[in-house]
Amino acid sequence: MKKAILLMAILVSGYGFAQTVSQDTTATRNRQMNAAQNILSGNGSQNGITIGGYAQVDYNQPEGANGKMDVHRLVMLFGYKFSDKVQFVTEIEYEHVKEVYIEQAFLNYSVNDNFNVRGGLMLVPMGIVNEYHEPTTFNGVERPSMDKSIVPTTWREIGAGVTGKFDEANLRYQAYIFNGFASVNGTKVLGGKNGLRNGRQKGAESTINTPNFSAKLDYYGIQGLRLGLSGYFGRTQAADDVQDLDGADVGISMFGLDARYINKRFSARGQFIQASLSDTEDYNTLNSADLGSKLQGWYLEAAYNLIPLGREQKLDAFVRYEKYDTHADVEGALTRNDSYNRNEWTTGLSYHVAPGAVVKADYQIFDNAVSGNDSKGQLNIGFGVWF
Repeated sequence: MKKAILLMAILVSGYGFAQTVSQDTTATRNRQMNAAQNILSGNGSQNGITIGGYAQVDYNQPEGANGKMDVHRLVMLFGYKFSDKVQFVTEIEYEHVKEVYIEQAFLNYSVNDNFNVRGGLMLVPMGIVNEYHEPTTFNGVERPSMDKSIVPTTWREIGAGVTGKFDEANLRYQAYIFNGFASVNGTKVLGGKNGLRNGRQKGAESTINTPNFSAKLDYYGIQGLRLGLSGYFGRTQAADDVQDLDGADVGISMFGLDARYINKRFSARGQFIQASLSDTEDYNTLNSADLGSKLQGWYLEAAYNLIPLGREQKLDAFVRYEKYDTHADVEGALTRNDSYNRNEWTTGLSYHVAPGAVVKADYQIFDNAVSGNDSKGQLNIGFGVWF
């Protein structure tokens, strides 16, 4: 944890250089928008429908195994502006060609420029990639692994809350009440290498017996730098027939710190997430699970654009180091599984052939804390679009 905080501090300390950057695309990228924000701003003063989408096609070649080619995701974005104050946003996602999900579906009421009320199926604001996961917004063919195991992306639930900004303080805020993770999701239980991931209900006939609170503050007052502080607090959701049993649910306190920085052709980002869980000993006994009492992860990434500024195209060479553990701590008789304590290097290129279209290639090295473990590599090639 100390190393993660130190590396994050090094990243944040670069703000002094960012103050020399002119007000151009840097400012725009500093206040980066995601798909939902683009839809909300896409109609301008005109009422009516807005259509967009993003897609990702991948080729993954693990060391010593057959490769995999996949239309990883194809997402259609739809928004409708009923009036100057009322808008609806939805994302319909096809994964691996055969699976269909609703990723977002919410109604937004704009009280004024700085205060909105919204409700429906929404992304939980934790870290960077859970909200900004369009393929042109991150380096690497695949999303960062710690986001998949710790956050876990793409995490969305049904709820209601408020969002907006305080321009005089250079702050964007979000605060929501959500339903939480399912304690048992069909035949899936929590724990293992995926932590809480199996509990995502995704708005599909979701169980709720304990509301959960989620909030995030983003600070963008320093040129070239954006800082995020996230929090999520509550309990998992248990079914009626077991909710009174010991171990039917677990408590969750999750904190996140993230930073994004850009100075001319150089960019960097970092993230630290920690989740402390209570009642995991009873949960594991009841469900024959191996859920850790602490999940923790961090990464640091740096990139440099090899094409001079002012060109339409951009070629980012990047390197990212991740360290994450879904058994950072355990309760009771459960033994820590060192294979869940993982680290990886990813290095490669992101070639933005035009605004909204990127071709990517990278190589990953996966390792864990198991004694005598041999690290494995994987080559990834793909493209992504967002419009």
